[in-house]
Amino acid sequence: MRIVAVPAFVNRTVNPYNALLYGAVRRVGATVVAAAPWRLLGRRPDVLHVHWPDAFFSARRLPKAVATSLLLMLVVLAARMRKARVIWTVHNLRPHEEWHARWEARMWCWFVARVDGYIALTAGGQAAALARFPELGGRPGFVIPHGHYRDEYPAEVDRGAARAALGLPADARVVAFLGAIRPYKNLPALLAAFRGVPGEGWRLLVAGKPAGDDLEAEIRRGAAGEGRVRLDLAFVPKARVQLYLRAADLVVFPYREILNSGSALLALSFDRPILVSERGAMAELAAAVGPEWVRTYGGELTAATLVEAMAWARGCPRDPARLLRDLDWEEIARRTVLAYEAVGRYEAARPRPGRRAVVAVRN
Repeated sequence: MRIVAVPAFVNRTVNPYNALLYGAVRRVGATVVAAAPWRLLGRRPDVLHVHWPDAFFSARRLPKAVATSLLLMLVVLAARMRKARVIWTVHNLRPHEEWHARWEARMWCWFVARVDGYIALTAGGQAAALARFPELGGRPGFVIPHGHYRDEYPAEVDRGAARAALGLPADARVVAFLGAIRPYKNLPALLAAFRGVPGEGWRLLVAGKPAGDDLEAEIRRGAAGEGRVRLDLAFVPKARVQLYLRAADLVVFPYREILNSGSALLALSFDRPILVSERGAMAELAAAVGPEWVRTYGGELTAATLVEAMAWARGCPRDPARLLRDLDWEEIARRTVLAYEAVGRYEAARPRPGRRAVVAVRN
């Protein structure tokens, strides 16, 4: 089986998800290449697998959004011309920042109309996709989880060494936020809540690059005068990710909107308990890895929520050996290839218009 992926391996330094997935897909016997028009016009692919189509039509400047949208359209049309199956993994249902709402709405409609099958990372994500795009109800759908990030990042340091490297007290109660900082991640709410936490023995680590000068200025204002907060507002290299996560007692993701979260999986891959807003598929993540690893909250994040979550993070027994046992990449790759094959069978059978075909790949 030959798969053309958008993207395949090029984004590994930013998000290893695709590289881990397709490395495992190769190990189970399929061929994977990065998408390019000439690869679709040469040897016929069996599958065009698209992730984050919104990245093509949600650029901040409209001319760039149009140009990258046309590139995606060319790739999809070339794939369909060669009778390849177009499969979409549903990471998001809309861009996190909608710069050109009318253009983006038109492109979503265009893209979804040309999808032959789709993969959701959770059952809740599948339900949300069907609610947003009802036309997907007549196409094969699959539930295949996001894999873990263990072995992808250096992990040589322990908690004590990480805290020493960052200049943190060995006995501090440490809350961390790690990852690219964008408005929807709601970091100012975490800063505001942390200000209300009593006690000098607390620390808040914020590590990541803000998306724009205005957001960075807002974050710096939110931390101004709070000596317990450390801001490292720059891209975090792979080798330093372990420092922030190993140093933390609790990793917090106060997102205003969320469907899935690779950052949450990254924290769990370092055996860190997480606190997340109860939006999107976070309750399912808690069910998958265990409620001792994922704690959710409703409404706005408060100081009291942080205090309660810290007591839970420090006091709840956990077994790292069992964590993420169902999120192995080899199994995910096998299920992904089964999904490709199922879409092919479905297309060959030419189902009646309107027939629903929603499948959870479990075996």
